[in-house]
Formats: sequence, C-alpha cells, structure tokens
Amino acid sequence: MNIYKLSEMSEEKRQFIMKRAELDISEQMKIAKEVSDDIRVRGDEAVLEYTAKFDRVQLSAENMKVSEEEIERGYNACDEKTREAIEYAAKNIHDFHEKQLPEEIWFTNVDEGLMVGEKTTPIVDVCLYVPRGKGSFPSVLLMLGVPAIVAGVPRVVVVTPPNEKGGVDDAILAAAKIIGIKEIYKVGGIQAVASVAYGTQTIPKCHKIIGPGNSYATAAKRVLANYIDAGLPAGPSESIILADEKADPHKVALDWMIEAEHGPDSAALLVTHSKELADKVVPIMEAQLEKISEKRREFIKTNYSTYGGIIITDSLEQSIDFVNDYAPEHMEVMCENPFDILPKIKNAGEILLGEYAPITLCNFVLGPNAILPTGGFAKTYSSVSVFDFLKRSSIGYVTKEGFKRVRGYADTLATVEGFDTHALAVRERKVD
Repeated sequence: MNIYKLSEMSEEKRQFIMKRAELDISEQMKIAKEVSDDIRVRGDEAVLEYTAKFDRVQLSAENMKVSEEEIERGYNACDEKTREAIEYAAKNIHDFHEKQLPEEIWFTNVDEGLMVGEKTTPIVDVCLYVPRGKGSFPSVLLMLGVPAIVAGVPRVVVVTPPNEKGGVDDAILAAAKIIGIKEIYKVGGIQAVASVAYGTQTIPKCHKIIGPGNSYATAAKRVLANYIDAGLPAGPSESIILADEKADPHKVALDWMIEAEHGPDSAALLVTHSKELADKVVPIMEAQLEKISEKRREFIKTNYSTYGGIIITDSLEQSIDFVNDYAPEHMEVMCENPFDILPKIKNAGEILLGEYAPITLCNFVLGPNAILPTGGFAKTYSSVSVFDFLKRSSIGYVTKEGFKRVRGYADTLATVEGFDTHALAVRERKVD
C-alpha cells in the first residue's frame, strides 16, 4: 500500500503518481494503421475478418447491424428492476443536459449599426462507442446517447463489440430502446473506429466518434484523426477523495475504493492532511475488501501499490493545491464545509460535495455526465455534454451607417497585414 507524505515525496515518485497509467500505445498504433488501411480498401469483408480474429465472433454483413427485433427482444429480456433503473437514470441525465442547451440564436450590438451573434446547430451525425471488454455498460450509452439526442443530432450511430453469442448485451439494447436509438452495429476496437471513419458497405461514415475504449480503439482514433473527430480523451479511471479530520472514515474508505476497482491501471487517491483519518481508513478498507469478488479485490490491491494510495499533506490548502495540480477525473470533497472548498477547486472532471454523494451516484443516476477527461486533461477539457454534439456559427450584420463608421478601421488593419483585396473590398465599396 502506497502511503506518502507529500512534503517528503521524491520528484520521481511525484511525477509517477501524476502521470498515472499513460500507456505507450505505439505498438497498438502500428496495428491500428494496418487494420484501418485494410478496412478502407476492403470494407465489410475486412471488418468481419478482424471481428473473428480479435473478438472471436463470426458475423456476416447481414447480421452486423442490430435489427429492431433484436432491440425489442433485448429490452424484454432485461429484468424489470434493471429497466426501471435505466429509465430513472435516463430521466435525470436528460434533465441535466437539457439545462445545458444554449440559445439557438443570439445577437448583440457591438457598436451602432454593427450587430453580431451566434447560431447554434447540432452536428450532422455522431458515432457513440460503447465498450464491452470488462462487462456491459448501459450507463455509457446513456451518458453518450442522451446528450446527443437532447442536442438534436439527426443521426446517432452506436458501435459496440459483440458478446460471445454474436449479439449485444440486453441491458445496452434496453437502454437504446428507452432513449430512442435504433442504429447499432456489432463492432468494436480498431475495426469500429476505422469503419465509421471511412464508411463500409454496411456501416456509415460518421464525422465524429465519442466514447471510451481500450488501447486499440484509442490507437485507432489517433491514427484516423485526419478522417474523424475523436472527441474527449478518456483513459484509465482515476479519482481523488479530498478529506479533512471531520470526515467519516467508513464513508471515506468505501468511496476511496470505487474507481480503484475499474482495473489494474486505474488510480484512486485519498488526499488528506489528517494522518489520524488515514490510519482509521486503511483497516476499514481492508475489511471491506473481503466482501467483494477476488477479481475486483486484486484490481484494488494493485491500484494501491502503483498509481493509487494515500497522500498525507501538511494542510487542507496543500491538499487543494495537489488536487488542482493532479486534475482528477472524479473527485469527492468530504470535508466539514464542502461548499467553502468548491470555489478553490480549479481542475477536476467532476466535483462531488459532502458525505452522501459517492462517485457511484454520478456514474449512473445523478444526472451529470460521467464520461470525463483523464490523465490530467481536466485542466483543459470538460466532461461530455450537449456541447460535444453542437457547433456554433458566427453571425454578423452591418447597416450602411455602421459600414461608414467601421470601414476605415478595417482598411487600416487589412493594409497593415498586407491583404490588398481585403482593403479594396471596404475602400472601393460604394455607399449611396
């Protein structure tokens, strides 16, 4: 178990913790280039071959697309409790993202006779990548699909790796039916990204792909960046629990483990200036480990001995500085006055306040989007939102009087920058 005193940490160890599991995917990129080039030339035939090779599933061009009957069967096969949970989550996610919608058109006068503004429209299409490697993730489809639908994207395409039976998991199909998505393809990894980047006989070309995937899907996005917008960078899961001496050690222990169970490359940190709290949390966490599966237990143990653990600081202010430097994907503020700390948190994918807002809630049902920037990208990126599915066009309108007022300034700047026709367009323009 990693337990560090921040003031005594070596620079090498600090950089290791800061870097997380940023994987070198150069080898995956070589494979992604080869596979993508083949799919560009051979289309469906190559997609089916690579699906058989990588996913060990035999499909045909005829059953690569999920039929409406399959969606209906998956929805009906999903137990009522699961459907109810999906419906509840979908409603909250919808309500949250609907609040994000900007004005469709706005204008303002920057000077007399000079009117400017913006028009917001949905992107023309989008491909949602829903992973499957470690399980079924209907919540990912909700987090991607709901804001796309709220934004009004005309064509929403889903790609997801097939299961062992060559189908799509029932919970994902139920989520698709509940939110109204009908175009789903049983393809994942490199072949999914390449298919929508180039288009095949069966799978449509899309202008954007968004959603978390494995290292091969990530490599394909990088290789094909000139052909498709790859959206938010989303890597291995990570979290920080920021706690003070007033925090309940039992709740801290429970929440500290949440992101650590995602996989051996995840990073879950407890950051506190209270050594007493840390000393209480560790045995509680160890006792809780006995209640979970061996697989998840091993993920957590690996996490706490590599990229995760406990960081003990000298003060709450130093803890906050560390959080802002780390820029976590998920973070919880489990302190006495969380709303006082909120303005001080500058870099985080999501900020959850108080002892009753575990990451679990935001991952599934609270409403804010759980697909967040990782690897320190929270310093420059935001969570997935309706804005990932919208684009803005600038608008300008100038009256005759406004043109007379502004033409000289434009002429001067065009001349300074050496653009002759720019200058002529205003200098030679007749004004009756």
